[in-house]
Amino acid sequence: MSKCTLPLCVSDFSQPDGFIGVNIGTALSDMPSPTQVVALLKAQNIRHVRLYDADRALLLALANTGIRVTVSVPNDQLLGIGQSNASAANWVARNVIAHVPATNITAIAVGSEILTTLPNAAPVLVSALKFIHSALVASNLDGQIKVSTPHSSSIILDSFPPSQAFFNRSWDPVMVPLLKFLQSTGSYFMLNAYPYYDYMQSNGVIPLDYALFRPLPPNKEAVDANTLLHYTNVFDAVVDATYFAMSYLNFTNVPIFVMESGWPSKGDSSEPEATLENANTYNSNLIRHVLNNTGTPKHPRIAVSTYIYELYNEDLRPGPISEKNWGLFDANGMPVYTLHLTGGGTVLANDTTNQTFCVAEEGADPKMLQAALDWACGPGKVDCSYLLQGQPCYEPNNVVAHATYAFNAYFQKMAKSPGTCDFKGVATITTTDQSHGSCIFPGSAGRNDTLPNSTSLAPSSNSTSGCHSVYIYGAGSFTTSVIISVLLMSVFCL
Repeated sequence: MSKCTLPLCVSDFSQPDGFIGVNIGTALSDMPSPTQVVALLKAQNIRHVRLYDADRALLLALANTGIRVTVSVPNDQLLGIGQSNASAANWVARNVIAHVPATNITAIAVGSEILTTLPNAAPVLVSALKFIHSALVASNLDGQIKVSTPHSSSIILDSFPPSQAFFNRSWDPVMVPLLKFLQSTGSYFMLNAYPYYDYMQSNGVIPLDYALFRPLPPNKEAVDANTLLHYTNVFDAVVDATYFAMSYLNFTNVPIFVMESGWPSKGDSSEPEATLENANTYNSNLIRHVLNNTGTPKHPRIAVSTYIYELYNEDLRPGPISEKNWGLFDANGMPVYTLHLTGGGTVLANDTTNQTFCVAEEGADPKMLQAALDWACGPGKVDCSYLLQGQPCYEPNNVVAHATYAFNAYFQKMAKSPGTCDFKGVATITTTDQSHGSCIFPGSAGRNDTLPNSTSLAPSSNSTSGCHSVYIYGAGSFTTSVIISVLLMSVFCL
């Protein structure tokens, strides 16, 4: 057992690059077929999934895909498995051995949040883990398949500052042998982390930006007075609180996987922050945070692989409206929103239609928008004639509207290639058609490929200057001017 006597301990484990996975719930009135589920996973380049059971049809559909699968022992089966080695062996034979190696099962989650939701089963939790593991050993699968159990972050007391966090001591008779098991088998601590609930339950103490991974000024960052570590988001603070809670029990070499994290896209009147924009912001930022291998302040550059909760909206889930609206997709495989992941990799760039558009980012600096607009209509070779006075997209005559048109025209011209809707951070992707009146945007179902007879304002391919067409807003008119700007050339010109 590793010893840790300092507030800030050096870990004696290492992690490979972090990954993003998804949870697949089944409380849908119109659940997609296993084939449809797998097709969506492939289209989204999702290589890691967690099932809340061991559904045979879905496991068969996942065969020969290479997708790494975590199967689960449902809570209602835990007592039987935890009291009988034979029951555990039968479960593994039926739900694991029957499917490997064709289906790439890599982990078994035994129950979910047992200590907080099914405490009467807690005394047999570690036995269940050991029995399941023994069955894997007997089939020589223990090296390939890890065994653990997901915990709610609520088992951690005094979670801020993280260095003072500890597990609820009443669970020590379970937690200590559990951590010994995870350590001896090379498994990991499964944590469910929900900054949404931390924010909602904080009575205004936790800023929304802190929960959503939005940038904070240095004076707004949370500082752990014991370690002087700076925390810029709730997610990292919760993960580090878990690391510290384990070190309090003298375990410093058990890595953490976050098995559930997300943000609801819709809620009732008591859940004002359950919105599409906040869900998009949280999940987009979380995915970038994980895939960048940022780690946490306590363990920088040690990846925290995370499963997004969840793939589909589950309309049959009981409870408030938010409970039905954690999904990235609806039952038809249509995105609830399009994640802001331009340039962030291919996983979960969740546009499953041709109807995606590039728009000016809300709140973007007007000067940056102007410079990006100049580039799009100049070196970007976008046909901006639609934006001239008297043309269909002239109104509304402001930099946001005109930049949105130009950004989208470039995005569509470049076949929506990764990185072509960024413009130095002032553009983002949406599924909302921006067409209005007679102004039909490129990429819209209402527009064909025939362009009006007009002279393109983009420089010709043999132009000696790559940055001479600049569009300026002044005196209420949209004009063209020849301006040489060192700043614009250095930032936006090819």
